[in-house]
Amino acid sequence: MDKFQAFGKNLSANFSPFAARTQQMIKEQLGQAEDRTQLPDEYIELEKRVDALKLVHQKLLQVTSAEPIPLTFPSFSPNSSQYSNEAYDYPPNIRESFNDLGRTISEKVQLLSQAASPAEAQAALSAPPVDKPQPKTFNHAIARASLSGSQTLAQNSTTGEDPLASALEKYALASEKVGEARLSQDAQIQSRFLAGWNTTLNTNLMFAAKARRNVENARLMLDSVKASKKAQARGDLDNLSEEARAEIEQAEDEFVGQTEEAVSVMKNVLDTPEPLRNLADLIAAQLEFHKRAYEILSELAPVVDGLQVEQEASYRKSREGA
Repeated sequence: MDKFQAFGKNLSANFSPFAARTQQMIKEQLGQAEDRTQLPDEYIELEKRVDALKLVHQKLLQVTSAEPIPLTFPSFSPNSSQYSNEAYDYPPNIRESFNDLGRTISEKVQLLSQAASPAEAQAALSAPPVDKPQPKTFNHAIARASLSGSQTLAQNSTTGEDPLASALEKYALASEKVGEARLSQDAQIQSRFLAGWNTTLNTNLMFAAKARRNVENARLMLDSVKASKKAQARGDLDNLSEEARAEIEQAEDEFVGQTEEAVSVMKNVLDTPEPLRNLADLIAAQLEFHKRAYEILSELAPVVDGLQVEQEASYRKSREGA
């Protein structure tokens, strides 16, 4: 029985502040509250800056995640990000068959070099993967299409090696390398940018939000106590009892303490260099990818240009002979 009574008292103690805060909030919303404790200017400024930081994180995650991020605090994981979806730059990949996604381009080129007949060449193109299917990036798709086109031309050529077929094969190999570089970029972005961005949004900013809720609860409680004691004193605060004054002072101390704590938490969130470091990591990963793609294509371009010059010279010679 004693335990039940103790539980009842504890429940009442927890419920009463909640009920008082709720009643005060409703009165404020209805415009029935006479006085409202004002927050310090510094606190209000920090709130605005924290809200701006949260919005920045949400907007970037809306772009880099696979699904829209709500404007409330999301439970976001970098594993569900845009950069974990190989086909984010090539949605039509769903039309490709399992055979289309077989061996890597370099493996297929090696198999094709050993093919002694059109049937063997076709088998090489559709050979099942040894380990896992090819990635579904746009660059890998270009590589597959280019190699397939190269073989179509080669198999139907009656004048020896077809220069376009040769160029397409080289382009296929280069495109595969660019695709692999893009996958490397995506892995770096997931581990270095998105993981940190996610921590700031789902941890640091949530701590700040919790601290701000504590401040609002403390303010509502303070204003509720003030209104209650003022009503008991019939509007004359000078007639408050010592007990009533002590209760108001206790509520004021709680409000001040929660406000100071929230200011400290928000300053810590705003001062941390992590978001800027994460952005630098994002840029570095993108730069590395584009640099690698430039190097690969810079190597390929003069080779294809050479094939084109040779073909033009051969074409002019054949025209002159005609």
